[in-house]
Amino acid sequence: MAHYPEVTMPTFAECADRERMRFQDELFDFLRIPSISTLPDHQPDIARAADYAKQQLAQAGLESVEIIQGSGHPLVYGEWLGAAGKPTILFYGHYDVQPVDPIDEWISPPFEPTVRDGQVYARGASDDKGQVLANIKALEALRQAHGQLPVNVKFLIEGEEEVGGEAVSDFVASNPARLAADAALVSDTAMYLPETPTICTGLRGLVYTEWIAKGTAHDLHSGLYGGVAPNAVFGLVEMLASCKDASGRVLIPGFYDDVEVPSEAERLSWDRIPFDEDAYRRDEVGAATLTGEPGYSVFERVGSRPTFEVHGISGGFTGPGAKTVIPAAAAAKVSARLVPSQDPLAILRIMQDFAAENAPPGIEIDVQLIHRAPATLAATDHPMIRTASDALRDTWGRETVFIRSGGSIPVVGDFQEHLGIPTVLMGYGLPDDALHAPNEKFSLRNFHMGIASTGRFLELLGERAAG
Repeated sequence: MAHYPEVTMPTFAECADRERMRFQDELFDFLRIPSISTLPDHQPDIARAADYAKQQLAQAGLESVEIIQGSGHPLVYGEWLGAAGKPTILFYGHYDVQPVDPIDEWISPPFEPTVRDGQVYARGASDDKGQVLANIKALEALRQAHGQLPVNVKFLIEGEEEVGGEAVSDFVASNPARLAADAALVSDTAMYLPETPTICTGLRGLVYTEWIAKGTAHDLHSGLYGGVAPNAVFGLVEMLASCKDASGRVLIPGFYDDVEVPSEAERLSWDRIPFDEDAYRRDEVGAATLTGEPGYSVFERVGSRPTFEVHGISGGFTGPGAKTVIPAAAAAKVSARLVPSQDPLAILRIMQDFAAENAPPGIEIDVQLIHRAPATLAATDHPMIRTASDALRDTWGRETVFIRSGGSIPVVGDFQEHLGIPTVLMGYGLPDDALHAPNEKFSLRNFHMGIASTGRFLELLGERAAG
């Protein structure tokens, strides 16, 4: 009987290493597409980026890959469901990017990927093309190594994350059966420090509003009517100032009613994370002092306390020279960041009631909703979070740290509300990646380590499901 040499399949790590430069080149090709979602002139680039994402999913071995056209920018979807009895993971990412202004502050062209000191500089490098492609390449390397994936996978990529994400929100709400999964995995966050594997367990929610103040029927001459006519700009400023005291505590009745304190385990984990408050104030915030509610740490104020912020005010005359008018109308963009258990619509109502009841004499203030999203929180002892933490530890050789983010990722709330699943926020960016700013970058080491980390996570899930 003839004896044939045993065929040894390469490991996942060997496959990822063998394809290292090709994966990197394909990242650069992705970054060259100027898929700016907010500018109509880039509509053809949006289509190109969606098509490129579709090609990448198909190349990774996913099935039923398609571009889904709707009222907004297209979605890209693919799945592989060949692991009977194993968990299903829903991956999410986005291919759209922010505008590049101010262009003269870029050291190298924003859509010509340029490597400096191990970092690739390009718009979308970290947010989110580099991170979403790392996850796709993890699937590709796993398929090469094993011929199949260790778990079932669904992948959803959108093109409107930077402009509100309405299309993906509608799609998730309308397709709960198609998107059914045991957990979602999103890589659109940052590691706390370089070489420090990080899972974000919580995201603040958001109520984004416009406060519109109306006083007189039309603008008035301040010499003729100053001292008797209500001033809409000043009235709006008075109104906004009454919403928060000098220490940073929000004064709107009921605002803190449903706020829950972090668990003791979270507080202890935050205490163990290295943190230089002076360096944070100086290098990240760039201010003479930090502000906020007294009695709470920076981690608590950013991740587990709600906020009330004014983003801009318009009204009256602001052009060159002088024009002495009493403005008839004014508007302000105002947001409240929310924490778990706070209902965005309930917060909207108490803001509307407070404005209606406390507007200065002669001023009417209408609070209009622009966008809302609930806060999300995943328990550190959830099996999916534990498995992700173990995978990161195995890959990076260091214990995983848990943090909360002060920001919002609306689709995570959609997954929670419509699919009833937790989201593993396992990002590979770094705090200094300059998201939304000139000279955005992404560490090439983190790109490849992200591939390794995601692959290890799926392998561990498959092993534990089998055991």
